[in-house]
Amino acid sequence: MASANVKQPKSNLNKGLYCIIWRWHFYAGLLCIPLIITLAISGGIYLFKPQIDSWIDAPYQNLAVTAKRSTANQQINAALMALPGSRFSSYQLPEHAQQAVVVHLLYHGRRMLVYVNPYNLQVLKKIDYEDQFIRMVRTFHGELLAGDVGSVIVELAACWAIVLILTGLYLWWPRSSRTLAGVVYPRLRQGRRVFWRDLHAVIAIWISSMVLFLLITGLPWTLVWGSAFKELRQWNVPIVKQDWTLSRAEENTNTVKMSVARPNLSETLLARSMVLNVAPPALLSVSRKDSNIWKLKSRHQNRPLRIEAWLNGETGEIIRKESFNERPVIDRVIGIGVAAHEGQLFGWFNQLLGVITALGLVLMSISGFVLWQRRKPVGSLGAPPLLPNVRVGKIVVMITLLLAAVLPLLAISILVILLVEWFVLKRIEPSRKWLGLQTS
Repeated sequence: MASANVKQPKSNLNKGLYCIIWRWHFYAGLLCIPLIITLAISGGIYLFKPQIDSWIDAPYQNLAVTAKRSTANQQINAALMALPGSRFSSYQLPEHAQQAVVVHLLYHGRRMLVYVNPYNLQVLKKIDYEDQFIRMVRTFHGELLAGDVGSVIVELAACWAIVLILTGLYLWWPRSSRTLAGVVYPRLRQGRRVFWRDLHAVIAIWISSMVLFLLITGLPWTLVWGSAFKELRQWNVPIVKQDWTLSRAEENTNTVKMSVARPNLSETLLARSMVLNVAPPALLSVSRKDSNIWKLKSRHQNRPLRIEAWLNGETGEIIRKESFNERPVIDRVIGIGVAAHEGQLFGWFNQLLGVITALGLVLMSISGFVLWQRRKPVGSLGAPPLLPNVRVGKIVVMITLLLAAVLPLLAISILVILLVEWFVLKRIEPSRKWLGLQTS
């Protein structure tokens, strides 16, 4: 994000700080670029989850009404018979009469979706919940299909991406009077080097706020930071359960606890649930505490539209109802952030902003890579050089301590890098030259 036209600070302290921040920006870029491109593309695809799901489920959205509609219990039994030994988890309310009913089951520890024709009870489709295309995209985006290890890698990349943006803003910040060229729009007629540098810096500055927003709103779902945040939230809101999970294992645990062998979903309860017009997809499941109480929960991506209701299993009478606005403030803030992160808070324009940000990240990463290749000396990593005899240790320590308080995983990685650089790489002459650690 730095521009060569920016006038360098005059004092040794400022020069030293500038060079250190430039090095951190450089290293952050090397660490992040492959993952940034990966996460930008997978996140860009996930923005269109509603459209993708609708396209995949199109064959089950226009069923012929050929006979009297079967009862919910008959549909559930048909699904259970299709997977012998399975247990009922939840019943997804159909949005219209021609739509297949989706029954969620627990089968040998796996979450399964069974599509049932409500008129002839034919099982139209059986699929593992994790094998859905958009679910695989989400899993790849969150953990690179590598479980907890992948989740930590993604979180580490997100932390370093925050460093990348913040250090880039410092390097980009104009330090002398100059035109807007190269600052807010790229110069196109001053050679390839200037073009690539300006493209990198200008794209980054335009999307930096959106990138930071996406990174920050994604942190509550991460394994390390999210777990610490969950503990802090539980300390402040001990009674109300957190409505987001941190891993697939946690999701599966919740599913196991909610599953039952043979539910009794009465037609009265189903009719009362349909009348509530809960934002789809809406799931009916048996309450953990009382088998005669059912829980109706919206799983709409626009979380402010979500509602939870507990109903009497026989009469359908509403026992308790909770809207998004009744949840703790901290949950509402996280919910709004996540809805915007997934592109579902304010319709198509939210998706458009997400696509622009994803494309900008890809272009920013490619231009940064091109800049590195063009300026990198042969036989060297091409890291910005350190200035000799300039002490900025206290400033770096203060920044590291601040990061340790806010992003512990990042602080740990910085400490590991510093220890390796100091005790290993600095003591090996070829590595000193390759890393640009020679200061004289």
